[in-house]
Amino acid sequence: MSSNDKAEGTVRLSVAHRAVGDVRVVALQGEIDHTTRDVLEEALLGQGGIAAPPRIVADLQGVTFMDSSGLNVFISAHRDVSEAGGWLRIAAAQTAVQRVLSLVGVDTVVDCHPSVEQALED
Repeated sequence: MSSNDKAEGTVRLSVAHRAVGDVRVVALQGEIDHTTRDVLEEALLGQGGIAAPPRIVADLQGVTFMDSSGLNVFISAHRDVSEAGGWLRIAAAQTAVQRVLSLVGVDTVVDCHPSVEQALED
């Protein structure tokens, strides 16, 4: 598990990884913004780049806020993962986060599912 801490010591974004078959589920909790952008990018793609073909479900159930920094990371990660022959799916976004994904059109580029289970089924 990794996290990004504020100066006050509160966790802004925490990450937990688990494998479901050959799919990596990345559970995120907290806020995704310019201060946690690098944490999100590393959580999705890892430090050493992409292992092909990656299959990733980003579980956003615990994400309470996301700005354009997070949207850009998801678009970039989707592109990189797709080029490597894999896929990236977003699952379980809370209403406010899903609204941001929809308003900007990220949900037309990256598959979004109401639950992790549904994201794993396809």
